[in-house]
This record gives sequence, C-alpha cells and structure tokens, in this order.
Amino acid sequence: MKNITLVLFIALSVALTGYIPIHKSSIENKFLSHEIDLKHQCLKFYWKDKYGKNFRNFQNLKSALQKENKELVFAMNGGMYNKDLSPQGLYIENGVVKSETDTLDKGYGNFYLQPNGVFYINKDNKPIIIPTNNIKKLDHIAYATQSGPMLLINGKIHSKFNQGSPNVHIRNGVGILPNGNLLFAISKEKVNFYDFASYFKEKGCKNALYLDGFVSRAYLPSSKWEQLDGNFGVIIAEIK
Repeated sequence: MKNITLVLFIALSVALTGYIPIHKSSIENKFLSHEIDLKHQCLKFYWKDKYGKNFRNFQNLKSALQKENKELVFAMNGGMYNKDLSPQGLYIENGVVKSETDTLDKGYGNFYLQPNGVFYINKDNKPIIIPTNNIKKLDHIAYATQSGPMLLINGKIHSKFNQGSPNVHIRNGVGILPNGNLLFAISKEKVNFYDFASYFKEKGCKNALYLDGFVSRAYLPSSKWEQLDGNFGVIIAEIK
C-alpha cells in the first residue's frame, strides 16, 4: 500500500509541477560528508610546507605529516586560488595573514558571485561562516579562507541560484550545523548550486560557503574515499 501511495504522489507531483521529488536517501547518496567537532577534533589549514613549497595535494601533505608522526584523517581543498596556487582573497594560517581580503564587488567567476564569504576559526576554536563584508577585524582569527559564493545566508539559499539550473559541476563546501559542528561536503556527481545549497539546508545549516568546483577533491579513508591527486592551493585538514 505504501508503494502505491508513493507512486501516486510522484505522479501527481509531476502532473502538477513537472518536478520529480527525490527521496532523502537518494540525496544522501549524491554527497560525501564529514562532520567535525572542534572540541574533540583538530582542524588546520595548510598552503606551503616548512620549505615554502606548495603542498598542492593531499598526498604531499599526508607524506609531510607522516614524517611528524601525525595522521591525516580528512582533507578537502579549501577555496579558490590564483595561477601560482596562491589563495584568492583572505587567507590566514596560525593567526598570520598570508593573503589579504578581496573586497571587489565585481569580477570573473563564482568567487565574485555576491555575496561571497569567509570561513574562519577564531582563536577560541569556534567556527564561523559569514559574508565577506561582515568581516571587520582579523586579530581574533586563527585560520580563515575566503571563497564564494555563499551557499546559505541566515538559512536562505543564495538568491542567484536557480532550481533546475543546467550549470552542473563537482562541488565542495562547508556549513555550520545547529550543534555548532562543521559539515564538509563534496558531491559525488555533478550538481548545480541550488541542489548543493539545498543539501546543507536540509542538514540544518544556517550559513554555508562554496569552496570550489571541478578541481575539488576529498580524502576520507574512513568512508573509503581517497582522492590523493590534484593541484590546488589551500588545504583544510583534520589531523591527529
């Protein structure tokens, strides 16, 4: 009986709206996600090694950490970058500003789809995601990366995103859950901005930030997901 009801519901939905509802489990299967509680897990941002050389990918970071008897638990590329792999916009590592905030309102690409935003961890180890224009001071920040566009702003999907948009790519981003934990996610298949933002909203996030697109990679061996290749700038990593 339940199956008949579901079929009728789908048929009615298609007839009235042309939209086929997606079962929650199907949505879940489209994304790889990882939750981090900063009270119990160690999250750091990386760009260059101690010799001033770009890490570029998770394999290089993993090898460097192993030499320090540390384990790479999770990693994700952490924002957009320039041709020389330097961070685009604000980047703070261990309290040091290594790239200044990009305050331009207009420019080429997703980064400038306003509002863009900043994901940062303050010196009290609290994660925050806010539109770039809301950043006033930097001295209280331990780690920060600027990217764009914002996916969710105060619980609302970015106004420029269109449901059913054909603009699809692999995408990764970060949001803050109702319990204060971080939610990192990367799509397993190409998705548009609206569907990607919807994933964070369904998880209860109020604010979420897009990190990057087709270059995106993630490393999460606990979920049998190990993308160690790549060539990008900032890396966000959980270590132990």
